[in-house]
Amino acid sequence: MMTRRAILAGSAIVAAGAMVGAAEAQARPRPRPRPTVVLVHGAFADASGWNDVAAKLVRDGYPVIAPANPLRSVSSDAAYLASVLATIGGPIVVAAHSYGGIVATNAAEGNANVKALVYVAAFAPDKDESLIDLQSRFPGTRLDESALDIRPYGEQLLDAYIKKEVFHDVFAGDLPRSATSLMQASQRPADLRALGEKSGAPAWRTIPSYYLVAKNDQVLPAATQRFMAQRAGSQIREVASSHVAMISQPAATAELIRRAADK
Repeated sequence: MMTRRAILAGSAIVAAGAMVGAAEAQARPRPRPRPTVVLVHGAFADASGWNDVAAKLVRDGYPVIAPANPLRSVSSDAAYLASVLATIGGPIVVAAHSYGGIVATNAAEGNANVKALVYVAAFAPDKDESLIDLQSRFPGTRLDESALDIRPYGEQLLDAYIKKEVFHDVFAGDLPRSATSLMQASQRPADLRALGEKSGAPAWRTIPSYYLVAKNDQVLPAATQRFMAQRAGSQIREVASSHVAMISQPAATAELIRRAADK
């Protein structure tokens, strides 16, 4: 049988070991929480366009949110996204595609939790610039009025859709037609007011940014993408992709978002 002295000695050893373990745990640096990645879709699309990218990020342990972008106007869409960002505690990385870029540029302004912006073939305007200003800055876009179906809704309000016969070649030429036929049928329209609405102060002036240039883009010319990325001081990567780089190049897109998140 163990003596009382032996029992007390054993207890002291256990207690000392526990104290050492606790001290080591406190001294060991805690891993930083992974930032929440917010994926913002653009016009003529919905959040499902981010599915392959989101799957890769979720698998790697990143919290992911892909909200529905209302596509009604720059100011109201940015206000909506800003309200979503305000509900997220901790660091945030906002990744945006196409028209989603102008929304993110405005919504992230002044939010200290947003640590990085990732533009994926996206508009990154400066103050008082519109989508039309940027899309026409360099030649090459095939998304003009002739490529759009305009449908009225409400009182003196107009929605724009990409026409069925040009959707594949203009919007997503490197995807199978079987896929783009479904994308065209389910596309979400953009209110025409958004095209000419001026942007506010850009978040990229104070938040680090990354840019994935789609070299074969028929919507937003690659020259315009490079111009915006260089002006914003973005870290740039280029891929041989149509406008929907996050669908045709999900691995490259996810890798750039991870790079932004790890910084």
